[in-house]
Amino acid sequence: MSRVRALWERVPARVVDLVLVIAAAVDVWLNLLDDTRLGIALASLGCAALVFRRRFPLAVFLLTLPVSLTQPVAVAPLAALFTLAERSRNRPLLAGCVALTAVANSIPWPLAGLTDVGRTMTLLTFVYGLATASAPVLIGQLLQAHRDLARRLVEIEEAREHERALHAQAVLARERAQLAREMHDVVSHQVSLIAVRAGALQVAAKDADAKEAARTIRSLSVTTLDELRTMVTLLRASGGHATELTPQPTLADLRKLVESSGTHAELSGQLPPTVASPAQRALYRTVQEALTNVRKHAPGATARVEVWQDGDGIGVTVTNTAPTRPSLSLPGSQQGLVGLRERAEILHGTLDAGPTPEGGYRVRLRLPLNAD
Repeated sequence: MSRVRALWERVPARVVDLVLVIAAAVDVWLNLLDDTRLGIALASLGCAALVFRRRFPLAVFLLTLPVSLTQPVAVAPLAALFTLAERSRNRPLLAGCVALTAVANSIPWPLAGLTDVGRTMTLLTFVYGLATASAPVLIGQLLQAHRDLARRLVEIEEAREHERALHAQAVLARERAQLAREMHDVVSHQVSLIAVRAGALQVAAKDADAKEAARTIRSLSVTTLDELRTMVTLLRASGGHATELTPQPTLADLRKLVESSGTHAELSGQLPPTVASPAQRALYRTVQEALTNVRKHAPGATARVEVWQDGDGIGVTVTNTAPTRPSLSLPGSQQGLVGLRERAEILHGTLDAGPTPEGGYRVRLRLPLNAD
């Protein structure tokens, strides 16, 4: 049934109207009773009016009444009644139209023969016409109710989707608030202790290298605390209110990042200033993650950071040498490179990472020049 309905809905409305006009004309031709000029003119007008039944259903119905009066036809008046019932919600109007159709069908034509038919036959014809005219009205009202019900079901489904989305947002808000508390209570406390100990070591140390290392640790700890506070603020916002973000890193901050990385690293290369902000952040975060991995997993290694442009692509390559001393056992989620690779895919780029033949490691990010 649904398949037949789908096929029917694909038929253009003009084709349906044309077929209906032809059917009404054939009905008049087969059942022509009044072949006078007036009868034929009224029948032609009633059939042709069906073309406008969608725009002016009541007017078209009134134009088909003379056809019901002068000719024993059914297609034109019943089609007009159906269209009117499908579009109108005025029940008294529809009842009146049914009665008018029944009266037009039961009155003998020409009027001079009214006494020849008899009251009983006229009454029976009226009852039959009343039942016949009620059918298209009931079908039209049924289709109208079906459309209303379908529309209501769509609204209910949209309301349920909205309710599910609100529930998911509430769950996410609770999770974010809990995560913010954990980050504030645990991580920030530990980082603060690192910063305090590094400051004390910087004051007490006599060796210049030790002082510089302590200063770097303290600087990185302070920066981490600032970023952590920003992340806690974002998490507590729960997505319900606009939260002002701190300035996002750009390519102009790369040199400061390399110098404060705590490793022997050098920066080379240059990119055009027209690089979009998302691409600049991706390049910056790639260098940041790569240098962090060098500090954690390749103590004593040197690193080279090279930004470059290759035709319609831009990128950065971070290469480090082999470590000169054993690395410390530090906790890690092993998700840094995964996150960088996902960020690259979002910007339609690629990220390659792997060991070098010399025993070092290389991270290479390539993005389209117009990545945004």
